[in-house]
Amino acid sequence: MRNSEIAISLKNVTKFYQKFQALDNVSFEVKRGDFFAFLGPNGAGKTTTINVVTGLSNYQSGGIQVFGYDTTAEYLHSRRLVGLCAQEFNFDPFLTIHQLLVYQAGYFGILPGEASRRADALLERFQLGEKRSAKHRALSSGMKKRLLFCRALIHDPEIIILDEPTAGCDLELKFLIWDYLIQLNKEGKTIFLTTHYMEEAEKLCRTIGIINHGRIVRIGDKKEILQDKSLEAVFLEVTGPDD
Repeated sequence: MRNSEIAISLKNVTKFYQKFQALDNVSFEVKRGDFFAFLGPNGAGKTTTINVVTGLSNYQSGGIQVFGYDTTAEYLHSRRLVGLCAQEFNFDPFLTIHQLLVYQAGYFGILPGEASRRADALLERFQLGEKRSAKHRALSSGMKKRLLFCRALIHDPEIIILDEPTAGCDLELKFLIWDYLIQLNKEGKTIFLTTHYMEEAEKLCRTIGIINHGRIVRIGDKKEILQDKSLEAVFLEVTGPDD
């Protein structure tokens, strides 16, 4: 890796969707081995930030690096270092879950034999070994969440990026995911987690970043952020008149 100390670096990144400005001069760094929580309300720019870091979306100005590799000019180098666990269950419906992982590994140049061994190991680790030959539609929602983890880890990335991984989870699954993330971080993986939940950030992370309306509000140590009373806010969503 070209820069072994800074896992993710954004400098003055600006992103527009037509006339809507999703990211406004965003700059911050995530250190190697950190557990970084990225907080903000719906539409704040969290998922857009993930998309520009992973190359799923372009941006109009600024620069992004992953361990020193430019995510645009050196996309293949930077993308191999990142495992993305998205919100959606976007699996191929015609493949077994083992085949899904083997195919995913192939995108990163991993040969079928090695990919199969890795897939089996991950399925066992995430308690999906017995479902090896099942298709994802036969899995419960909790199993599908675990399969997302397997897919993100199949190429053994240095950075795990998760977009609201516990959204819609029951308490048992949420705590299970927390345990997985803590263990991955102990193994040396850099974790970048987007969430709405301060409880989740407080439980898991060491560093917190807050974004709102496409602008960075604050980046800092968890304890300092949690003690800053100026950042306290309540977000209400009104869907209709109260019966």
